[in-house]
Amino acid sequence: MSPPTGKMYLGITIAVIASAAALACMQAVSSESDTVAESTAQPSLSVNVTTLEPQTLPTTIAANGDIAAWQEIIVGTEIGGLRLVDVKVDVGDEVTEGQVLAVYNDTTVRAELARSRAAVAEAEATLAEATANAQRARGLKTTGSLSEQQIQQYETAELTARARLNVAQAEHDAQELRLDQTRVVAPDDGLITSRTATVGAVTGTDQELFRLTRHGRLEWRAEVAASDLNKLRPGQTARVTLSDGHELEGRLRTIAPLVDTATRNGLVYVDLPLSDVARAGMFARGEFELGTRQVLTLPRSAVQIRDGFGYVHRVSGEGEVTELKVSLGQHTKDRIEILSGLEPDALVVASGGAFLGNGDQVKVIEGEPVHSPQTNDTDVEEGV
Repeated sequence: MSPPTGKMYLGITIAVIASAAALACMQAVSSESDTVAESTAQPSLSVNVTTLEPQTLPTTIAANGDIAAWQEIIVGTEIGGLRLVDVKVDVGDEVTEGQVLAVYNDTTVRAELARSRAAVAEAEATLAEATANAQRARGLKTTGSLSEQQIQQYETAELTARARLNVAQAEHDAQELRLDQTRVVAPDDGLITSRTATVGAVTGTDQELFRLTRHGRLEWRAEVAASDLNKLRPGQTARVTLSDGHELEGRLRTIAPLVDTATRNGLVYVDLPLSDVARAGMFARGEFELGTRQVLTLPRSAVQIRDGFGYVHRVSGEGEVTELKVSLGQHTKDRIEILSGLEPDALVVASGGAFLGNGDQVKVIEGEPVHSPQTNDTDVEEGV
């Protein structure tokens, strides 16, 4: 056997180095795999969990509509052809019944009134003379000094004079009425909402001068679906939210007997309290309270709403997350009613669900499930 040569030693050395390198690579790959496996199994997030809780919520019917005057009074002129000399009120003024709103030039009317007063005096004098003549004629009837025809003429003259006095008196009363009409007065208490009266204008009969909201009262004319009208009754409470966020509490006064054939909605009239925030013509949303009911709710933070649908993240006993689609009902200030899609005793992520997906592993923080404070009924709003 020939002794080993240098080439043989070199080949053995290369083989040993290759084997060592391969073994090192295998150990590195195995270690990396173990690290990946450990990191995969490691929970990605620590979470608080919560469960469905019973809560008493009011049963409501949502509606929207316009705010309008309870009764709007149009104040016009009853006399024509006269010039306005004074306008005493403006838009926004509160007026009382009988208060003078505007004044017409009454010079012509006063002259006509004086003429009619003189005509009454003349008619009274004529009647007095005719009455005296008729009385004398009736006194001479038994003496035969006057014929029946003459006596009848005196009596007819008396009746004619009396009728003429009545005509003159009626004309005088009409002129007094015209004089009163030169002063435009408020027919009732209210708030001036419109003014077209202008000093110096000559107006015609029945021309509009002012509009006022009677007693300053406003109402909400809510449009309600025909299917919900039978659930409403006069006297029920309505919470009305204005476009600027202010809320008013009104009372349902009456329900219109007709339903719009185009929208299938009926009008419901709600009396509103006096306030400085509501204005006629404003749009408002509101709810009618029908009663209360027991429901199951979750905190708002536990429900993710996407594209109009609700989602929750249920946590299993092993800490695995499953995303569930749930049906939502009414919303309160901090809770949401869950109609279906979730078991009553299921644990769900209380907050931060937007960062989780199906199959994620989480660590549940030990302790009592998170609970939100109970919400007042006044904070309830319609659900998605």
